[in-house]
Amino acid sequence: MSKLKNYTALSQHFVIFLTTFLFISCVQQKIFVTKIDGKEIGVTDNNKEIPLIEEYIKPYRENIDKDLNTILAYAPQTIDKTGEWQTTIGNLLADITLQRSNLIFNSREKKDIDICLLNHGGIRSIISKGNVTARTAYEIMPFENSAVIVALKSDQINEIVNYIIAEKKPHPISGLTFIIDKDKVANTILIKGKPLDNEKIYYVVTSDYLSNGGDNMSFFKKGINSYTIDYKLRNILIDYFKEVDTIPVITDKRISVE
Repeated sequence: MSKLKNYTALSQHFVIFLTTFLFISCVQQKIFVTKIDGKEIGVTDNNKEIPLIEEYIKPYRENIDKDLNTILAYAPQTIDKTGEWQTTIGNLLADITLQRSNLIFNSREKKDIDICLLNHGGIRSIISKGNVTARTAYEIMPFENSAVIVALKSDQINEIVNYIIAEKKPHPISGLTFIIDKDKVANTILIKGKPLDNEKIYYVVTSDYLSNGGDNMSFFKKGINSYTIDYKLRNILIDYFKEVDTIPVITDKRISVE
């Protein structure tokens, strides 16, 4: 009877061991990458596959080039980035960004955009005198930035003014004008020709990059609300080119110095 009990206990232990072993064996093992091997394959004139690659992409390239090279408008003179506080291309970009973004914003929110603020460094090319194409827009704005409208209080508008004075760069602005006095302090701050109202909420259109605090524009992150309109800045420019025959050269002063 004692032998039978020992045999039964041994059988139970064996069954438990076998079950545990099978369970562990069935658990999916995690696989880790321990080494990556790679080599550089040069695309050179000696590569026999180049003609095949060229033949494959040729129709795509030709179609893209056709779209990019289509003439959309005409520039009577070169519109560029030169200027101390404002530039002709900055004035143009800010004005059309405000105008075209406002069409969508007003339709959706029943509100109007007051100011446009972009960054000087985001303008990567000029509009040369002569024919203007879609390629021109891609050269000016090669990034995928979209328009964003941020609701700001008057304190943040003052921060914008102080930022521009401290930066000493011709950041594109529209809807906002002010005068810098001899002490480098702004006075006569006007929004669409009206004095800054401390009780009002102002709607400022900018790029998604700047609305997130890019270029140290931290005042945008203090906004009480923001609105996306799914409109790329480059597409704003292209759509404008399509609508006009001759691009105006905008030279009015938005920032003056005493």
